[in-house]
Amino acid sequence: MTRRRITILGATGSVGRSTLDLIEREPERFELVALTANSDVAALADAALRTRAKRAVIADPAGHAALAERLAGSGIETAAGAEAVVEAASAGADWTMAAIVGSAGLQPVLAALEAGSTVALANKEALVCAGDLVKEAARRGGGSLLPVDSEHNAVFQCFDHDAPERVRRIILTCSGGPFRDKSIEEIRTATPAEAVRHPVWSMGAKISIDSATLMNKGLELIEAHHLFPIRHDQLDVIIHPQSVIHSMVEYVDGSVLAQLGTPDMRTPIAHTLAWPDRMATPCEPLDLARIARLDFEAPDPERFPALTLARAALVAGGARPASLNAANEIAVAAFLAGRIGFLDIIAVVAEVLDHYSPPAPASLDDVLAVDMEARRLAEGRVKAREKAAA
Repeated sequence: MTRRRITILGATGSVGRSTLDLIEREPERFELVALTANSDVAALADAALRTRAKRAVIADPAGHAALAERLAGSGIETAAGAEAVVEAASAGADWTMAAIVGSAGLQPVLAALEAGSTVALANKEALVCAGDLVKEAARRGGGSLLPVDSEHNAVFQCFDHDAPERVRRIILTCSGGPFRDKSIEEIRTATPAEAVRHPVWSMGAKISIDSATLMNKGLELIEAHHLFPIRHDQLDVIIHPQSVIHSMVEYVDGSVLAQLGTPDMRTPIAHTLAWPDRMATPCEPLDLARIARLDFEAPDPERFPALTLARAALVAGGARPASLNAANEIAVAAFLAGRIGFLDIIAVVAEVLDHYSPPAPASLDDVLAVDMEARRLAEGRVKAREKAAA
């Protein structure tokens, strides 16, 4: 059996750690080309030693000396900085996990696709900010995109890729987050600690906040439009608190195919890691008798306006999705830092979109310029709120 050559971009985050867990259970199937991390030197060095990776890259240059010291004598190459991360992405892996959070993951994704790698995409921002550029990079380099988000991976498994015209609708599910049953007043006074307490999934702070506002689902609408050959009006969202059905595909004859499973990210990661084969995981088997019921409800647009904003950005296209994403990142960071309230997150994003309409980006530099300006404008809106509250 030919060993699959693997690179993990973002190896110390939750998705990266889950990927490593699967790989280390069947080490004979995989060869680690490179591991990257943002700043966690200890976790990166430990993972590189355990997996005998050929290269370990830390994005923060300040951590390079410590990384080199920890890996001295191991034979593992070390490097640091954003350019080194991009080089690792194009180092010749058969399969690349793209799990770098935020716009920092965009250039490495493009590099991996242009190098012909199959990219397991856990970075939402790549398709949200630069969907057309990402797809063009895949065509140009011969790389492939496999979705890792549980929702998009579920759609991928149910979608008729040979006859997309048979698909009537894609239905993305979401748990509804920690505030699904809360009043607007309760949501208004929510603390960061309450907002990151997701009822089903264990995730990082930023994505947990996005799940609480439902911006996470809005970004997934934009992603789905790029991943699957369907129109924006064929995309729906439904709240499903148990998170057992990860998403559904409805066909023109009325049939609806759903992918079910326990809420464990190792399931979609394993699907992409072994694709087109399957591999065993340690995930808990689905026990429908114990779960007993599956509930559904429509999202409330008044309490969760992020969905409306994101759908409007999808329809508008151009630079709108990139602006949405950048402003949201700044607003979420401000909320986590206690600078603004929970409802201010989407208000800041809406204000940026109301006042910033750049032309459609034609290159990576254009995307990064849009991203930078939207962040600057969002920071200004945050400061204005701080001043008003003082």
